[in-house]
Amino acid sequence: MKITFYGHASLGIQIKDINILVDPFISPNEKASQIDINTLKADYILVTHAHQDHIVDVEAIAKRTGAVVVSNFEIVNYFGALGIDGHPMNHGGKWDFEFGTVKYVNAIHTSSFPDGSYGGQPGGFVIEGEHKNVYIAGDTALTFDMKLIPLQTKLDLAILPIGDNFTMGVDDAIIASDFIGCDKVMGYHYDTFGYIEIDHEVAKRKFFERDKDLMLLEIGDFIEL
Repeated sequence: MKITFYGHASLGIQIKDINILVDPFISPNEKASQIDINTLKADYILVTHAHQDHIVDVEAIAKRTGAVVVSNFEIVNYFGALGIDGHPMNHGGKWDFEFGTVKYVNAIHTSSFPDGSYGGQPGGFVIEGEHKNVYIAGDTALTFDMKLIPLQTKLDLAILPIGDNFTMGVDDAIIASDFIGCDKVMGYHYDTFGYIEIDHEVAKRKFFERDKDLMLLEIGDFIEL
């Protein structure tokens, strides 16, 4: 499993020959100006919620690649009306895709489309691949619901928002890693704009002091599990 950071909360996940994008917000992000969305491969696009900073590039990429949008019912219907194939899910549900099992789990946030219309309830994804399991939290506050995840899935990596203000920050993300039983964390949803700028060294030190590993990737960099 190869995971690439495209800035903000945007990810690329490659599992064997399947390419997955998560929450593509790339073209308007000045910090990700080196990433050309027209070169990105996508068989599936996972969308955690409907806010603009998570969906802005979905339509262009899906129409170019034929990718299937996986999200809540309302988001899938929204993109379906634009001629884009989708697979609707809701909280607690899971589905066996060709790349592994996906479970749609709870997130504490809001969800509306850029025009203000209802975007369904926000969520996160637990992906169980053939060999590695990953939790993508989406935009969320710290929640006791996270404690349910390790009852069924042993995680190899958790991808958690750490920018604070709109989501949990570093301190709550450390508690979240305890709840989910995963000490290997990749941070996202930070530094894109002023409200969510963080001190990288302080964040890493706080995780280290709790015997945890926080990875803050440069945009375009990747890790392999």
